[in-house]
Amino acid sequence: MEAGALIIIFALLVLFAFLGLGAWATVKAVGAAKRGVDRTITQARRTVEDTALKAKSFGQVGVAGALAQLRLDLRTSMRATQQALYQGVQTDASLKESIGLFERLSAHGHELDDELKRLEQEPDRGRIGAMLPELKERTAKITEAADSLRWAARDRARRFAEDDLSALSAQIEVESGALRDWSRESVDDLAAAAAAWDAQQPSAGRAPEPPAALNPKPPQTGYPWQKAPRPETTT
Repeated sequence: MEAGALIIIFALLVLFAFLGLGAWATVKAVGAAKRGVDRTITQARRTVEDTALKAKSFGQVGVAGALAQLRLDLRTSMRATQQALYQGVQTDASLKESIGLFERLSAHGHELDDELKRLEQEPDRGRIGAMLPELKERTAKITEAADSLRWAARDRARRFAEDDLSALSAQIEVESGALRDWSRESVDDLAAAAAAWDAQQPSAGRAPEPPAALNPKPPQTGYPWQKAPRPETTT
């Protein structure tokens, strides 16, 4: 009876564990989907707003067009810098400090963008016109700082790429030289081995010489003062 109860309790624990895991996975999936939807909505809103600013900067003159152009320049510069830094930090951890500086700069950028957006609804155009020089100066400071960070990060990435390419080219040259030396030595070794093997083999078409004991004696050399022997007669 006790064994059966233990089995039931264990089965219930396993069931609850699976249910809890399933609920956790569901919550994670819902959260990820919600974040994806939020990002899509934010990007769509930014696209619509940027399109409206472009239309205002080209289609309107005076204060309204100037404010739209300032907002457009500010947002374009900040967004490009943000993308460059956050993509670069994935391969270069030293950009984390640059990202920290950019986040501080972004606070000023958001503050200026909000102010420019409020001024677009301001009916007193004369007052806004008097503020334009100061607004342009603030926008220029922020965009120049953002551009400086962006181009510094790009120059750093390009220098690393050039250094890596130079090192890779040097390694390839060394490896190519080693491969050429190995190929030449292999051919020379094969040729030497073939020559040694040929030297050990008998020459083709030439009969081997008989042993010295079976060789006929060479004829004796005659001298001019010796008489030729007379042949023996049988009679």
